[in-house]
Amino acid sequence: MTARLLLAALLALVLTACGGTAGGSGSARSTDVVRGDTFEEDVQLAKVYGEQFWKAQFEALGRTYEPVTEFIPYRGEDGPSCGGEPSTPENAFYCPDGHFIAYDRDWLDSFWEKLGDGSTYLIILHEIGHAVQAQQGTEFRLNVERELQADCYAGAALAGLVKANVLNPEEGDDTELMANLEAAGDPSDDWFRPDAHGTAQQRQRAFTNGYANGVGAC
Repeated sequence: MTARLLLAALLALVLTACGGTAGGSGSARSTDVVRGDTFEEDVQLAKVYGEQFWKAQFEALGRTYEPVTEFIPYRGEDGPSCGGEPSTPENAFYCPDGHFIAYDRDWLDSFWEKLGDGSTYLIILHEIGHAVQAQQGTEFRLNVERELQADCYAGAALAGLVKANVLNPEEGDDTELMANLEAAGDPSDDWFRPDAHGTAQQRQRAFTNGYANGVGAC
């Protein structure tokens, strides 16, 4: 089976938030069930479920996952600084200096509107992947290696949520995620750029690897 066909087959199983709920500790109160009907609810579900997944992964290894301190929405140039560097518009990032994740709310919402709610899960789980890297003390020679591993972690986390029946499938999820991964790719295969994230194909392959083979393959 080719990589393209494998990706399509796997993405056909990936789940979105519609029909999922969050409740209990660290999420919505039981009287305020979150179903993933709005952008804000999808953001909440992505971060709650994503961190629950990694908490279980760390516990299985006898370790403790440290939850991200804050998920900070901002608009344009009004985001938090990280290590003395200002945030930028149209971005989402993990900051090890403070162990928080921030995202341009309008930018992320625009992906939700145009490309579907799968974009919220991909981006939030990708950034949580960077938080995991920081806790593991993982070192990389190139930035693109860091980014592709975070894509792989996002795929592994989504697969874990699928297997746990946490999220429910919807028709068209495969198309949404394919479009999101393609839109996120770099225009050229220049691995030495300090901001390189990988081409569309490379990012799709990394995500698929995590989805098919789990965290250990990342």
